[in-house]
Amino acid sequence: MSDAAHPDTPSAPPAPRVQTEPPAPPVIPWVYRLVVDTTYLPVIFSGMHLEVHGREHVPPPGTPLVVAANHVSALDPFLVARALPPGRFLQFMAKKELFIPGIGDIIRAGGSFPVDRSGNDLGAVRTALRILKADGTVGIFPQGTRGGGEMQGGVALIAAKGRAPILPAGISRDGKRWIVRFGAPIPPRGGIKAITGELGEVLSTLAVPVGQRLPG
Repeated sequence: MSDAAHPDTPSAPPAPRVQTEPPAPPVIPWVYRLVVDTTYLPVIFSGMHLEVHGREHVPPPGTPLVVAANHVSALDPFLVARALPPGRFLQFMAKKELFIPGIGDIIRAGGSFPVDRSGNDLGAVRTALRILKADGTVGIFPQGTRGGGEMQGGVALIAAKGRAPILPAGISRDGKRWIVRFGAPIPPRGGIKAITGELGEVLSTLAVPVGQRLPG
């Protein structure tokens, strides 16, 4: 009787299960473009237009990037997405309340993903890191809510862990102009507090309409 058939021969241990990391949320390009174009219609119908400054600061596609913008209106994610050069698909971390049947499906098809703003949403952080690992573009509002004044450190943390620069984007409205101003990318080095402080100062400057000065 062979060893393989002998009843006293211990069987080989089962192979360990390999836990595969889920993929980054996909972007359906035609849905993405449709959403960006459709959400621009209110701007056109109100007689306004979008001005973009600092596009030369946007790193080329195919590299990980975190876009951090101030938050002034519901149009902000779409205005920043429209302002980016072709080839960059902006996947925003959006509040989970938006992900209801219908609208939520469209948001997901455009590549964005939910975040629970009531606490530290580690799942959303992991999703952002998977996007960066796939050389994608993550969009975050570091102030959390519209008009929020306190900068959150999550942007710096995600950028540091994802080894991605932070592209500051200032959004403002002046008369018939919506303005998006991109600043020079901020390297994810120097500590979370230092990066967050630098980002806050840069956004304060970029959020002032072109041709105006900071108050005070």
